[in-house]
Amino acid sequence: MIPTAESWFGRMLRWPLRFVPAMTPMRIRSGPLAGNQWLSTAATHGCWIGTYERELQLLMTQLVHPGQVMYDVGANVGFFTLLGSHLVGPSGKVIAFEPLPRNVELLRRHIAMNSLDNVTVVAAAVGDTAGTALFNVSPSPSMGRLGSTGELSVEVTTLDLLVGRGEVPPPALIKMDIEGGESRALAGAAQTLARFRPVLLLSTHGAEQNDLCWKAMEQLGYSVHMRRDGRVDGQYELVAMPGTAQALSNA
Repeated sequence: MIPTAESWFGRMLRWPLRFVPAMTPMRIRSGPLAGNQWLSTAATHGCWIGTYERELQLLMTQLVHPGQVMYDVGANVGFFTLLGSHLVGPSGKVIAFEPLPRNVELLRRHIAMNSLDNVTVVAAAVGDTAGTALFNVSPSPSMGRLGSTGELSVEVTTLDLLVGRGEVPPPALIKMDIEGGESRALAGAAQTLARFRPVLLLSTHGAEQNDLCWKAMEQLGYSVHMRRDGRVDGQYELVAMPGTAQALSNA
């Protein structure tokens, strides 16, 4: 395949990033997290540049408010955990869920580097039953998932279990991106969603997962919309608002 001018230009722009030393503390250059500290190669360079998932960053700045509780389900190494922490402020709380040990370590480092005291890390996957499960580790640490086979055994919990026991406060907003486990995680959060009515920012992976999640949220009385940047390479970006509330016009 002959590369297009756009793809060639993009590669040229990214080429100097190869020379950024690994795991160097950087200041995030732009966006709502500008000035926060980030490890250079913990994830895509777009994180410390500040351009990573711009649409989701913008949406969170509109939907997450001081004093709220936000869940980051599939926190990876913590970019949206940091953003949530900034938005909810000292009187709010972020609960970050992440099962992959490598990611948990970097998540905790980013929390410590930025002196965040309103974040709790739950080192577990989120599903429909509590226990342990096998985890498939992808070549990209951002794309691992629970499966019938896998290299790791990880802890699994449910949101209903944690909220019901009072181990975490109920959420006002849930951001979820867990590489195909979304419908099971929603099933394990049905009581929490029905009772506390949080806003959902949900990435679904594949048409089947998208349909299952869409139907589950509508059955719980949510108004579901696809984001403006809502479908890329089989991944769907959804916004679910409780009751008859409408998603923002630019979501």
